Amino acid sequence: MAENNTNISTNELEARLQKAENIKQRDGVVWKDKFDRSHKIIEARELPDDTPVMLAGRVTALRWLGKLMFGRIYDIEGEIQFSMSREELGEETYKFMKANVDLGDFIGITGTLYHTTAGELTVKVSHYDILAKALRPLPEKFHGLTDMETRYRQRYLDIISNPEARNALLGRFKMTQNLRDFMNRNGFLEIETPIMQNIASGAAAKPFTTHHNALNADFQLRISPELFLKQAIGAGFDRVYEVAKDFRNEGMDAMHLQEFTMIEWYAAYWDYHRNIEFTWNMVQELIQKARGTLQIEYQGTTLDFSKYEMIDYTAKMNELFGCDILEFNDVDVLRQKLVDEGMFPMSELEDLKSIPTLVDYVYKRKIRNLIVQPTFLYNYPTYMVPLARHNSEDDRRLDMYQLLVAGGELCKGYSELVNPIQQLAAFEEQAKNIAGGEEEAFNPDNDFVRAMEHDFPPISGVGMGIDRLAMIVFNQPTARDVVLFPIMK
Repeated sequence: MAENNTNISTNELEARLQKAENIKQRDGVVWKDKFDRSHKIIEARELPDDTPVMLAGRVTALRWLGKLMFGRIYDIEGEIQFSMSREELGEETYKFMKANVDLGDFIGITGTLYHTTAGELTVKVSHYDILAKALRPLPEKFHGLTDMETRYRQRYLDIISNPEARNALLGRFKMTQNLRDFMNRNGFLEIETPIMQNIASGAAAKPFTTHHNALNADFQLRISPELFLKQAIGAGFDRVYEVAKDFRNEGMDAMHLQEFTMIEWYAAYWDYHRNIEFTWNMVQELIQKARGTLQIEYQGTTLDFSKYEMIDYTAKMNELFGCDILEFNDVDVLRQKLVDEGMFPMSELEDLKSIPTLVDYVYKRKIRNLIVQPTFLYNYPTYMVPLARHNSEDDRRLDMYQLLVAGGELCKGYSELVNPIQQLAAFEEQAKNIAGGEEEAFNPDNDFVRAMEHDFPPISGVGMGIDRLAMIVFNQPTARDVVLFPIMK
């Protein structure tokens, strides 16, 4: 038997193995190959009384009352009660069920629907099939699975025993399904881009590396599909998106995982104003479908998605710094100003090697966490993102936005930089930052610049974190709580 954290005594294991042998002696096989369901449990719950059904699921409750018993079976979308009587099943069949079926086993039941005197929908069983025998018990019914380490490592038990975890994870996957539906209805085509890349670029993050034995070459796991998606637009695809697994070798906290899921989309001929509208319509639809309302609770705070605020990023930062942040070009001078203003000690800033990193550090500690209700930030300095389009009226500003909720960034979008001369210059600046010791600068990609030199149309694109959105929509405290199998040490 494999080892894990589920407590099981030698006597209990031997008892369950004996029951499996009893089932084999009667049925010829313990773990059956199929069962022809007539309905899923969620479908059966909508049917009228006296409807014949064949249902299957995991046994989660058993209560024996002499000649009558009640039990429950479960699947990911719900539970239903069933009843069996010794009179209807026959003495031997009834006794065999009582002696050999435990909580956690899978059974199939054939019967008709009715409501008990207490008003609960129930299947009156005329025949049952034992489909699979559990050799380990489920977590104790009333306490469930409470240890967080075990919950993440044995997620299947967490889902079975904790309805909140089950509903959050099921909701997250249905939300992703609705997300794809929204994109498809709006003329976007889902495409695929490489996970292993020669140069992982498209965001400011440290990549993971891996080795390709057949090519005898090192590759990086993507931190974003952005550059390939934009090349697809250059190739002639009009609107594209990808639900992408991305990897960033950075710190872990409640809102950050090293392996996470994003959706990125790009539309030819759009600007970032169009994408703000599109993003908001998408978020509202996803929340309405998932929760049935646009006012939702998140960790004790009511979030109102019926409206949003707009904040000028540069103006807000200027107010905080007491000067124009667009004018700075010396990281040492800016660092010293923050120290002189008493905002941070020098020891906290000395490892920040570039102006964008320093400005972003101040923003995250002085502004981001104070933004609770849905808010679009816009009008960023050019040096913050090397892939965004420079504003036509002021080259020092970007046509870019972010959507923030509850102190977290849900998405980042912009009118894309399609000028190859500016793109090459921006990449060269990033290369200087890397040479200066900045681990999370954008990696320059000359192949992408070459593609851009063949010409791109006007483009606007957005990257949105699905894990983080699901956290908020389903009121979960950490991103791990909406990931089915999170990475564990």
